[in-house]
Amino acid sequence: MKPATSLTRRHLVAGAAAAGASLALPGTALAQATAKTPLVGPLAPNPVEFKKTMEQFIGGATPQAEGLQLDVPVLADNPSAVPVKAKVTLPITEQDWCEELMVVAELNPIPLACRMQFTADTGTAEAAVRIRLSQSQTVHVLARMKSGKVLAAKQAVTVAASGCGM
Repeated sequence: MKPATSLTRRHLVAGAAAAGASLALPGTALAQATAKTPLVGPLAPNPVEFKKTMEQFIGGATPQAEGLQLDVPVLADNPSAVPVKAKVTLPITEQDWCEELMVVAELNPIPLACRMQFTADTGTAEAAVRIRLSQSQTVHVLARMKSGKVLAAKQAVTVAASGCGM
């Protein structure tokens, strides 16, 4: 004859964990589906403004990747304050220095996040700022040198929650 199995605390905890996990799955799928819906209204991306801002800064120059160091996290847990660090690594001389540095968030309603100007007396062209991102997107940093060279760098950032609507 087979012995009767009794319900132990271990079986109860394992059953509760399995039930909790199965209940969490539909909610997770719903949250992911909601997060992928496009933003509308005042939070919607403005691709025309993004393109215009980039074209005005670049002008007729061909952007080059060498000479601009960008440090942006791949995953932003706080989309209201995403740290962006940019540094021009080209030598700063009296003949050639970074005149202007610009941070642009591609899918924000207002893409221009920040713009800084430098002089030859600055000695170095680097900045650390925090920007707000409305959704997962690419952050672009552009630097214009006195010689007319334009440096460009970009990094895709995944945000954990919407920042502009908070």
